[in-house]
Amino acid sequence: MVNPSMQAKLDQLAAWRAKTAEGGGPQRVTQQKAAGKSTARERLAMLLDPGTFEEIDPFVRGDHNANPDSPEPVGEGVVTGFGRIHGRPVFCFSQDFTIYGGSVGELHSRKICKVMDLAYRAGTPFIGINDSGGARIQEGVDSLGAYGEIFARNARLSGVIPQISVILGPCAGGAVYSPALTDFTFVADGISNMFITGPQVTKAATGEDVTFEELGGALAHSTKSGVAHFRAPGEDACLRLVRVLLEYLPSNNQELPPAAAAQEPQGSPEELLAVVPPEPHKGYDVRDVLVRILDGGRLLEVHQEFAPNAVVGFGRLAGQACGVVANQPRFLAGCLDIDGSDKIARFVRFCDAFNIPLLTFVDVPGFLPGIAQEHRGIIRHGAKILYAYAEATVPKLAVILRKAYGGAYVAMSSRGIGADVALAWPTAEIAVMGPEGAAQVLYRNELAAASDPAELLARRTAEYRERYANPYVACARGMVDDVIDPRTTRERLCRALSVLSDKREDRPPRKHGNIPL
Repeated sequence: MVNPSMQAKLDQLAAWRAKTAEGGGPQRVTQQKAAGKSTARERLAMLLDPGTFEEIDPFVRGDHNANPDSPEPVGEGVVTGFGRIHGRPVFCFSQDFTIYGGSVGELHSRKICKVMDLAYRAGTPFIGINDSGGARIQEGVDSLGAYGEIFARNARLSGVIPQISVILGPCAGGAVYSPALTDFTFVADGISNMFITGPQVTKAATGEDVTFEELGGALAHSTKSGVAHFRAPGEDACLRLVRVLLEYLPSNNQELPPAAAAQEPQGSPEELLAVVPPEPHKGYDVRDVLVRILDGGRLLEVHQEFAPNAVVGFGRLAGQACGVVANQPRFLAGCLDIDGSDKIARFVRFCDAFNIPLLTFVDVPGFLPGIAQEHRGIIRHGAKILYAYAEATVPKLAVILRKAYGGAYVAMSSRGIGADVALAWPTAEIAVMGPEGAAQVLYRNELAAASDPAELLARRTAEYRERYANPYVACARGMVDDVIDPRTTRERLCRALSVLSDKREDRPPRKHGNIPL
């Protein structure tokens, strides 16, 4: 039998528990629901394995002497703790917009920082669900310092544990920089908004009249800014997508990504013979190649709607998780532009940080020409790909499908910058520039004097393609390891990946390199 004193304490504990479960109170919860949003705890229930969430600091609040009967809410506008996804531990937070608009102050930040530190010590992924009006204005400069504490940890944990941000409401002002510092950002249609300055400030400063959605909605950040890596139609789908991503990621940089049972790809190997058109200027969808090589034909694309001239994402070969990079001839003929270069470089660096092997499928005619690209820094941005691949020490396998011209060929995981295995299909063309352009330069005097320049150019182009651009020239120089039957691509990659599974590569001691940002 419980003595009266203990019972009183238990009753008080139950009262506090009930208080924390209320969030900002029934009225604010109703407003949250009316906006099409779930509560902070409901979101954690969607994200985590059922019954695994353990809350940390549930009773933190600004008034340390308050009691359960106080009208002030409990929780500081954020729910923090740990749970499991696919049976593996994760630490997480979920901002509660019903309490002070989810605004960040000193204690709010302290709760988040505590679980970040625990995630680091435990070597587990860290996931933040953001739904906040920004800094808590009434706390003044203390709220800015609170953000700084979070940002410092984002940088310290980078490359050590996977960090994932989910935007399920407003994320304004300084609040946007924590998601920007994490590895992946998820957004949901209709409820996600990220912006430095809102529409009113934007109009006052620039005269531009925009809505929240146009300025920083899910579509804008998925297609234009590239801030968002994944976009989903709603909260539930968004959180399910986070769970899918974690199937491919290790818990920390000291582990290998989780393996799965091997599966056959979609279609048959014979179909690979017809996917890539023999005409060098004809486009095709490189995904039609990837689904016939990867396990189950599945590719979890990252930045799917941003820089569509490049495809990056996660797949598996014989059960082993891999990072996949490919040029996409359907857009800009697969050229590398500024956005595509950033997209590829960042993905390569993530995979290298977390021991995820890289598969690169090459069909690139070059870097995108034009004064706009030059003036915006295509040289600087293109150098990021070169740096990322050259620095990466994970197994790097490359397959040249068709075009591989100039500096873009070098950048796309060529043998010269460190590919462990470089294979080519018989359709590959590897050269300093395209055969037609090369013929125009090499035979310009002859073409100027010809009675039928078009016929001569066609003939000289064919000669150049046959003599210099075929894959056997590169193979003879050791720049390509083998020219293979396309139908054997998966088999060859699986064998190479298996052999390279224990790859070791030493680098000179240094504090860090200086990537051309």
